[in-house]
Amino acid sequence: MNNFVFKFHNARLPMTYILKIVSLLSLIIIPFFSSSAQEKSQLNIKSILELDVHSSINPATLNYIESGIKEARDKEHELILITINTPGGLVSTTKEILTLFGESDIPIAVWIRPEGASATSAGSIIASGAHILIMSEGTNIGAATPIEMSGDIKQSDVKSKAVNDLVALVQSLAETRGRDPKGFGEMISQAASYKAREALSKKLIDGIVNSKKELRTFLNQRSLLIKGKTFQLNTVDAVFVAFDMDLGQKLLNILANPSLAYILFLIGAALIYFELQAPGGFIAGGFGVLALILAGIGFQVLPLNFGALGLIALAFVLFVLEVYITSFGLLTISGMTALIIGSLFLYRTDNAYLELSNSVIISAAAAVGVFILFIAYTIARDHKNIGKTKFNSMVGHRAVVIEDLGIHQGQNEYQVKVQGEVWKLKSKAALGLGDEIVISQQEDSYLT
Repeated sequence: MNNFVFKFHNARLPMTYILKIVSLLSLIIIPFFSSSAQEKSQLNIKSILELDVHSSINPATLNYIESGIKEARDKEHELILITINTPGGLVSTTKEILTLFGESDIPIAVWIRPEGASATSAGSIIASGAHILIMSEGTNIGAATPIEMSGDIKQSDVKSKAVNDLVALVQSLAETRGRDPKGFGEMISQAASYKAREALSKKLIDGIVNSKKELRTFLNQRSLLIKGKTFQLNTVDAVFVAFDMDLGQKLLNILANPSLAYILFLIGAALIYFELQAPGGFIAGGFGVLALILAGIGFQVLPLNFGALGLIALAFVLFVLEVYITSFGLLTISGMTALIIGSLFLYRTDNAYLELSNSVIISAAAAVGVFILFIAYTIARDHKNIGKTKFNSMVGHRAVVIEDLGIHQGQNEYQVKVQGEVWKLKSKAALGLGDEIVISQQEDSYLT
């Protein structure tokens, strides 16, 4: 082959040189055409499946999003839209949701809406993994520092490692989606929060839209990367299809509300305490047990600090002891202190992005305080006559006959209701059901 030559401007080039030049040009041109072909890959969006996350990030949210992705795959929806407004949630659940995003062959768009909504804490981390991230005017994103890890994270190597892990996670996702990794990292390391316009200027989001019509226009001809492949969206004929939670998901999502679970627990404990002090056919106790069971369902999926829960339980034990032990209010003060401290730390764990609102804690503590004062007033009122008159005297009160017990030892006996209590009444006169009489004497367990 070396015997063949090529004339070019009277120059003689060996054929081997020509082949090398052709090979080099091929290496340059072929990737160019390949890249051009990839950029032109069209993804026609005819149906957009719309999910609405308007709660804390909990296992019910994970199950809902997982069901939505399966629904989109089965019903051939070409794009999934998740509208989000969340105060935060579980770190473990958040990571599982990000895994679902990464495994999905269907593009997922996260839209922080409506006006006044936010994607804070766990919500901002979830947003970082979306293929498309958009916000409405008047919304914000960020403040993703875990509650237990706020402050000087250098005080604990474990906390520092956890924060660094989350920072690396969101920065990696932001780089993959073509967004600014630094800003997402600051959401965790510095609890930074950004308004919609500010987030757009820092390239933390892809755009700002305020209606579905604007969203359809925004998405049209937009390019995105899915598992290493670039697609260009065509959303001209796209329609939105709503996908709601099923009944079980809705119930679990309601009970997983941190404030609701906390209030149900307090109500349940209070009703059981009331049942123990004034038995009434197990009605209060039954509702109390039901409230505790519902609170337990919520606690099961929330990041519960069992030490804090123990403090709250201890508070009610101290309230009960106050009734039987003369402590001049010390047990009540200790109980209120345990209640408030336990409430403050109830959801503060390394796996949490949740905290109880101070207003909820103050309201609950105030309600418990008022209840205790009422009990104390009632006891003091009844005890002031000890040594002078009978304790819990019914003399002078009106009673209503509710049952005829017959004649015993020459006297008529009846069961009467007075001041909400049921007593036995002895009377020389015959009485009928429903008759009202005034109690004149009280002896042991009988009224006359």
